[in-house]
Amino acid sequence: MSEAASTTAFKPLAGTTLFSPLQIGAVKLEHRIVQAPCTRMRGELESEGIWAPGDIMVEYYAQRASKGGLLLTEATNISRLCSGYPGVAGVFTPGQIAAWKRVTDAVHAKGGFIFCQIWHVGRATVPSLIEGNTTMSSSDIPITGKALTGAEYSDTPPKPMTVDQIKGVVSDFADAAKKCVEAGFDGVEIHGANGYLLDQFLHDNVNTRTDEYGGSIEKRCRFPLEVIKAVTAAIGPEKVGIRLSPYNYYQDTRDSNPNVHWAYLCQQIAELPTENRVAYVHMIEPRFDEILSEQEKIANLAKTTGDATSKEVSAVNSLVPFRHILAKGGVKFLAAGNYNRDNAEGALVADNADAIVMGRLFISNPDLPKRLAEGLPLNAYDRSTFYGADPPTKGYTDYSFYEPTAVAT
Repeated sequence: MSEAASTTAFKPLAGTTLFSPLQIGAVKLEHRIVQAPCTRMRGELESEGIWAPGDIMVEYYAQRASKGGLLLTEATNISRLCSGYPGVAGVFTPGQIAAWKRVTDAVHAKGGFIFCQIWHVGRATVPSLIEGNTTMSSSDIPITGKALTGAEYSDTPPKPMTVDQIKGVVSDFADAAKKCVEAGFDGVEIHGANGYLLDQFLHDNVNTRTDEYGGSIEKRCRFPLEVIKAVTAAIGPEKVGIRLSPYNYYQDTRDSNPNVHWAYLCQQIAELPTENRVAYVHMIEPRFDEILSEQEKIANLAKTTGDATSKEVSAVNSLVPFRHILAKGGVKFLAAGNYNRDNAEGALVADNADAIVMGRLFISNPDLPKRLAEGLPLNAYDRSTFYGADPPTKGYTDYSFYEPTAVAT
């Protein structure tokens, strides 16, 4: 959506549900526009294969902080051997923790809140990025295509994780959560979406295991639920959320029955003991896809439901049933995926979500809440700079704040 160079007055959203308070676990928000976790690959090299936030990352998050607003960081490595991308900061060395503390201090100085999204990429990497180690996943099925290094994923297929390896990663998630709190984060978001490790256990086209971590949906959910229990035990459930993507196609994940399978997972989350029940679940709308347009994604979902029309599929493939299941356990619901000034408020009024997560618009509009509240035009985003640029500030910290006498560019 581009409103660049527009002088049109848009409907101010101040006073709507989008700008009403919301308690999520330990934090009380003053508005419900949440910055999405967007990988930007702007970390500074600390040592070989290890990156940490530098000055421009401090500036980037500080720019987007607002009083009572919640920012979710880009996905952050929980260990040296979980990385799939250069330039992605981790949270496992003292230097990284100190660097993230500069970020959290800058956000808190503006009255904002910030959660760190923690991840393990699983099979979405190659040995050269993890010190020559073999990649791990739920099974031995590689992703199609190439890694950022140019290497074919299929040349080094993953090995199914042993039970001991699974237990080790569960411990890594818990340790990373503790380090995030040490770094000043208000909480963490477990990355269980987008075809990364936990998602590789959830989707039945990837998880072909026959042990206690594969086969039935009950067994495929075991690993993510163990991570939830370990992280909430480590730092408290009021500081923990999780991101899920039932309808994800990214990185070759296409589940046979996401409506039933993720309903089961949500039921398990809602019924966890209070000391392990996460503060929120963050889900991605079925219409959203990293590659396909919204229309193409809906059409592709239609193919999995026989002769159903797109309209019928939209009614079936919806986040709303998951939201209702989670609400029974008092778990807040964050919805992401192609939201903008025209449809965000409607989702809240319809009680389809508690808060709305925006990514691309937050990238190009560091003052996005102000612009939406006051009906101001929006900067257009430059997709070519999403995952790095030269200089690294381009498309990162150089987007303008709204100036009454200037036209948005």
